[in-house]
Amino acid sequence: MSNVQWMPVIGMAAGIALGFAGAFGGLGAFLLVLVLGAVGFLIGRIVETGEINVSGLSVRRK
Repeated sequence: MSNVQWMPVIGMAAGIALGFAGAFGGLGAFLLVLVLGAVGFLIGRIVETGEINVSGLSVRRK
């Protein structure tokens, strides 16, 4: 269990939150959850690493 990759789990949780917001709150709630989730993600990256470096999130093919 120590080899759990957290990004897919976090992505799934964010998708569920966006789904609930869209289903029960409409488009406005969906967009609000989307924007606040992105802001929270950026703040978390800044706290974790001290800088904004999102280049490691994309898949690089060689």
